Amino acid sequence: MMNLTVFSTFNNITYINSQYLRMHQNVQIGFIIITTFCFCFFIYFIIVLLVVYFTIPHVRENARYILFAHMLINDTVYLSLGLFLSMGVGLLIYIPLPICYILVSCAAATFRITPYNLAFMALERYVAICFPLRHTMICTAQRSYVAIAAMWFVGWLPIVADFIVLISSVEIKYFSQNLLCRQQSVLVLPAQNTIQFSILTGTFILVSLVILFTYIKVMLIARKTGSGGSSASRAGRTLILHAVQLFLCLLSLTFSFSEMYRGEYNFLVIMLNFLMLMYLPRLLSPLIYGIRDKVFSKSIKKMYSIIK
Repeated sequence: MMNLTVFSTFNNITYINSQYLRMHQNVQIGFIIITTFCFCFFIYFIIVLLVVYFTIPHVRENARYILFAHMLINDTVYLSLGLFLSMGVGLLIYIPLPICYILVSCAAATFRITPYNLAFMALERYVAICFPLRHTMICTAQRSYVAIAAMWFVGWLPIVADFIVLISSVEIKYFSQNLLCRQQSVLVLPAQNTIQFSILTGTFILVSLVILFTYIKVMLIARKTGSGGSSASRAGRTLILHAVQLFLCLLSLTFSFSEMYRGEYNFLVIMLNFLMLMYLPRLLSPLIYGIRDKVFSKSIKKMYSIIK
């Protein structure tokens, strides 16, 4: 009789565990579906904005829109890599270290390029308001492409330095291992952490100063005009948006802390942090620009009116 009771209790515990495991798997599948849907929506919206950019000739020659289109493409690459890496860590997928290092390096470079892009966009608005007669001469399409090339060059410099430090300090067999691909996995030396911290700190301080300087200068012009609807006032609001974007980029640095969590809800925490700290900040920029900018808003309305 006692053995029968123990057996029955064991069956009940096994049933409860199997039900809990099934529910946990269903929640995981649900998060994967939600994350994939959000990512597809982001890609769709980016494609709509890029179609507007590439189909309007004068927009393609405008420095402001060139930088904006570059930010869209850069953020798309960053989110694609971020989603792949988050899924890999959440689902405990081990990949070869060389591939992991390339993926993490590309994600780090595109992450750093976003603040640089915001700084150049802020400087373009500063020139447009404070030097309107010289704006077309200073902010040309060619110089915008040079600025974009400079962003990518500066964005990849720390990675080159990091790689040199790494290969000069570890044995060859280090690169033959498989691991969970996250940033902490490839930061194995104190010098690498120093490089990363110094670059990120310097980047955000410099970009913050640029945005603050341009905002003060633009708002001084707006105060002189005395009109809340002037181009200077609108530029000031745009610079505030850039500051918010920079803050959200800084906030996304906390994503790495979620990767340290190793509890039973590991996958859910990583996916939730991806949506809140990586996806949402990147979605706000094109969404707000698409609504605020007259060229994009009119073109999008026209596009959908044709479809209907």
